[in-house]
This record gives sequence, C-alpha cells and structure tokens, in this order.
Amino acid sequence: MPFTLTRALLLPTLFASSAAFAQTPDATALNADQTPFRIYANTYYVGVKGVSSVLVTSPEGHVLIDGGLPESAAKIIANIATLGFRIEDVKMILNSHGHYDQAGGLAELQQRSDALVVASPSSALDLAAGEVGPDDPQYKAQPNYPPVTDMRLARDGNHFYVGPIKLTAYTTPGHTPGGLSWTWQSCEGKRCLNMVYADDLDPVSRPGFKFSASSEYPNALDDFQHSFETLEHLPCDVLISARPEASKLWQRLELSATKGSAAFIDPQACHAYVAEARTALETRLRSEKE
Repeated sequence: MPFTLTRALLLPTLFASSAAFAQTPDATALNADQTPFRIYANTYYVGVKGVSSVLVTSPEGHVLIDGGLPESAAKIIANIATLGFRIEDVKMILNSHGHYDQAGGLAELQQRSDALVVASPSSALDLAAGEVGPDDPQYKAQPNYPPVTDMRLARDGNHFYVGPIKLTAYTTPGHTPGGLSWTWQSCEGKRCLNMVYADDLDPVSRPGFKFSASSEYPNALDDFQHSFETLEHLPCDVLISARPEASKLWQRLELSATKGSAAFIDPQACHAYVAEARTALETRLRSEKE
C-alpha cells in the first residue's frame, strides 16, 4: 500500500538542539563527481564520491538503492546514462535511511523514473516530512530535503522483486531508528555472488544526545547490537556500504584495474565492517561517561 502519511500525524514534537555534534559534512565534498563503474555482473556503482548509490539491472527493469543528496540526483541520472541505461527503466528505488545524504535525491529520482520508493516505516516518516524525526540521533542537525509522496513500507525479511531481481530488506537500526540494509544475488555465467548493501552503523548525533541514555531513542544500544548480529550472519561476498569509504570501496576500485571484479569480492568484508562499527560505538560510549 502506498505510504502518504506525515510524521506530524504520528509523532509528538520534542525539543532538541539545532547544532550538530559532528559538523554536517560538506555537501560539495560529498557530492563530488564519481565515474560510474561495474562492481559485479549486473550491479553498478552510480553514486557520487561521498555517498553510495547502486544500480541493479535486468531486461525487465532496474533497481536503484539510495539517492544521495538533493543535488546528487542529476549526477546519478547522468551516471546511469553513461553506463548505457535509462532512469526511465528504474522500477524501484530502495532507501537505507532517511538522512538528507541518502534520501535527498529520492524525490527527483522518483519523479524522473516514476519508480516505487521503498523504505522502512520509520524512514518513510522522514521521507514524507523531508527531515528526520525527534527519535533520530541527528534530529535538527540534518538539513531538510524534498519530501517523497508515495512509498511502500519494508520490514525485516520482506522481499521485493523487479523482473528476475529479488532483494531482501534487513532492519539494521542504530545510526537511525529506521536503518535498512539490502541483499540480492548477482550472477555472471553460473557464478552467483551474495551482494550486501549495508546501511551506516556509525554513532553520530546532535549535541547532548547519548546513545547510552536517550528518552527519545531508548533502545538505541539494543538496535546497534541487532544490526551487528544481522550483518555478521548475512551471506556476504561483495559489500557496498552507504558511505563507500566505510567498506573500502575506493581501494577496491583501484585494485580492480588489475584484478577486475575479483577486487570487490571479500567474504569477510561484512565481519570487518561490523568490527569497525563495534569499536566506534565502544569509543562513543566511553566518551559519554566522561
């Protein structure tokens, strides 16, 4: 069922500081040009330099994951065209979470493609409002963005199909209450690999917010633990993270000049990603006790 409700109908208004605990990343740097490239088989990177966007293709239509910043949409569309595909053939757009740098371009991308946008129930509230809600650790520390009007909700374990492409949603909250990671298979000949698009797991917040003691997001630590365990247990041959550098995508791309698509294959990548996230959370929790 399409989702059109606004947060104002469902969430109370809570006070939060408007200053960012971690400075809002420079939009120019995040939105720097990036030449699109094939990762494996029918999976391509079409995002900008600082935030990921992935295209999964099929003869019956394509799937796009994440939309970058508002100003990223035109670059994503151009990157899709550079690879020989058309934005009009994108039938579904999947979201990881509702921050402006993953969701800012979704409205324009949906308008250009007429694709169905899929998000978690929590992130759908963000997308409908064009801003994150008071239960988000970065509430009022995130810029607003063009809202998305029509969505379908994704819950843990839900499957979505475009032609032969089957994608599965996994709830991976903590960075936001509505975080989703996505999996699918890409096949080259008879060799099929398990692809994982992992949502952010970094504990970043507005000033004064504590992951260890938040009335707005009281289950934050349980959510992080759930996400760690989920990603550790997923079949994971190729990892792409919402922030490309977090999964060492640029180092892998450099290696691909000599190793080809094998440079992107690492069955231990999800474990390494979680290990770094656990360390970051432990560091953050220590700082909250000081």
